[in-house]
Amino acid sequence: MLKVGILGGGQLGRMLLQAAANYPVETFLMENDPECPAAHLCHHFTKGDIKNFDDVYGFGKLVNAITIEIESVNEEALEKLDREGVKIYPRPSALKLIKNKILQKQFYKEHEIPTSAFVITENINALQSHENFFPAVHKIASGGYDGRGVQIIKTKADIRLGFDAPAVLEKMVNIDKEISLIVAINEKGDTALYPPVDMVFDPHLNLLDYQLSPAALPEKTLWKIEAIARKVVKELKSPGIFAVEMFVDRNGDVHVNETAPRVHNSGHHSIEANFCSQFDMMWRVILGYPLGNTKHIMPAAIVNLLGAEGYSGDAHYEGLNDVLKMENVFVHIYRKKQTKPGRKMGHITILSKDKQDLVFTANKIKQAIKVISSRK
Repeated sequence: MLKVGILGGGQLGRMLLQAAANYPVETFLMENDPECPAAHLCHHFTKGDIKNFDDVYGFGKLVNAITIEIESVNEEALEKLDREGVKIYPRPSALKLIKNKILQKQFYKEHEIPTSAFVITENINALQSHENFFPAVHKIASGGYDGRGVQIIKTKADIRLGFDAPAVLEKMVNIDKEISLIVAINEKGDTALYPPVDMVFDPHLNLLDYQLSPAALPEKTLWKIEAIARKVVKELKSPGIFAVEMFVDRNGDVHVNETAPRVHNSGHHSIEANFCSQFDMMWRVILGYPLGNTKHIMPAAIVNLLGAEGYSGDAHYEGLNDVLKMENVFVHIYRKKQTKPGRKMGHITILSKDKQDLVFTANKIKQAIKVISSRK
């Protein structure tokens, strides 16, 4: 039986392990917190720091293959393990490129993948010489995640919000839609594309608020999106699951925003809505099985459960019973004991053949449920 390790024990690790129960695989997990959402679902838990070389390398010696649930892992240890024959998903070369926003943007430019115009800034003072580039988005090169490490710079007065560290300044796109398309690719280079999803973001938290799948797109735009996503993944030269996030502008042009080298929030609906979920698909890639069927069983929407503003402490799901009474609604609680404003605490998937019903139910759920705590 193949021994597979997961670096990181959050909700993505949790859902990977839930899917692993259906496969002949022995699972290992490393995380600093033995009470993390995924810890109780693995066969073997190792307490350790996923950013530490020795911890990651030692963990890797226990397994035949490793995958990740977050990019902030020690890639030097993964490179050494890769050379020693441990299979890494994604390959360390792809991970190293994607986790640095500067390298990622340069990769798109080098391979003629459409992306917004950009300049590289070494510190906050460098923004002063790029006023003609505003309005723009400043993204820190390393360490940003889930909306952190991103600032909108509209005018000279906003320069103070920028990052005093290596970063990318991207020309703001006149966005019509934000799209994510998840691609699976195996060792042979075979690919499977999930239907693209339309992502609606919370403008305050810069987190995915809710999404609709499949996205309503003109046929020619869909072809563009699929072709671009295939090219991104092909040029990364790594097996795994990749979420290619794109902007469609008001002219119908497509720009790659970012790529995630792992299972992704925008694919959570696939657990109920697609014949093969993104989590099942990841195990098929790792185990060398045929890629699964990515087609929809039924259109879907997702609502993210985020910690409510003003509440920090032991999590309580106010209105959960009301949501559980709704038809074709599937609740996923991530087992995080502590809530705080904006923290991802779970998600809810809605299935319906009617798009208006999906939107209506998504908004109804947002009003019905709130993640709070016993203390403010």
